[in-house]
Amino acid sequence: MASCCREISSIIRILVIFLLVSCSICPVLSSEPHNLGGRNQTFRPEKELKKLKIVRQRLDEINKPADPPERPRAYETEGNVAGAEEEQEHVQLWRMSGETCPEGTIPVRRTREEDMLRASSVRRFGRKPRRRVRRDSTSNGHEVSPELYGDNYPRFFTYWTNDAYETTGCYNLLCSGFVQTNNRIAIGAAISPMSSYHGGQFDITLLVWKDPKHGNWWLEFGSGVLVGYWPSCLFTHLRDHATMVQFGGEIVNSRAGGFHTSTAMGSGHFSGEGFGKASYFRNLQVVDWDNNLIPLPNLRLLADHPNCYDIRGGINGVWGHYFYYGGPGRNVRCP
Repeated sequence: MASCCREISSIIRILVIFLLVSCSICPVLSSEPHNLGGRNQTFRPEKELKKLKIVRQRLDEINKPADPPERPRAYETEGNVAGAEEEQEHVQLWRMSGETCPEGTIPVRRTREEDMLRASSVRRFGRKPRRRVRRDSTSNGHEVSPELYGDNYPRFFTYWTNDAYETTGCYNLLCSGFVQTNNRIAIGAAISPMSSYHGGQFDITLLVWKDPKHGNWWLEFGSGVLVGYWPSCLFTHLRDHATMVQFGGEIVNSRAGGFHTSTAMGSGHFSGEGFGKASYFRNLQVVDWDNNLIPLPNLRLLADHPNCYDIRGGINGVWGHYFYYGGPGRNVRCP
């Protein structure tokens, strides 16, 4: 992975100090014509306080919170947070070389000329195809995208939009939006090791929730590793709460030549083959209004084209709510 370590904005910190200092200086009253056009200036404390309040609210939106978010209850005890950083060192290929980023910087996958040339257009680089979805949306997980990354490695990704993929949002850190706070996890980096058909099975744990203290949507990777957050000011509907949570897989079906794509989803095998062969999600939970992590109250299974890709769910005492999913795409039943 070509990478660089980007410094977390010291310019913003300097600007914050300047604004706070400026707001704390008392105004000097003067009646000199060259200053006030021949009129006295009246100090209005209510107006100044209102202005200061607006400035501070805006700074809270721009800058990352000074303290960690409030994690959902019942989640903190499930993983060893103290050992989580070590666990994640072996999940991304770029860390295997021993490469690290200094304190105060974050790892960033370098975008090169050939990456942009693979896109359908420069304007659409780093964006998903337009589609009919709810206006606000965030997504994360792992994906394979030869167009975006130039290879077939599964990669850890994030995405956001607030206008149904029309003009806003992007993958990873390709535009302003997601605020990364972790210098050990690289968004867009290849994941290793990979599961194999009838072989070793590996999975990653992801958690997204709205911090009740600051209102931002935080992303956690593994057991207790905070990657960063989507500021609530990015959104309209998601500014308050989410109305739907979706788990699963998706593919881009351009129907080249009039045929369904042969792009595989998951392992490329149907859900009925089960563990070790089909891909899966397990321990599915959601965060409720009171910041509690709870089992899914009403899981609905849906496959748009079940002859191409399908899904099969269940529940047990080890995996909780789970489902197998995937398929080969084009086949004799999926022309």
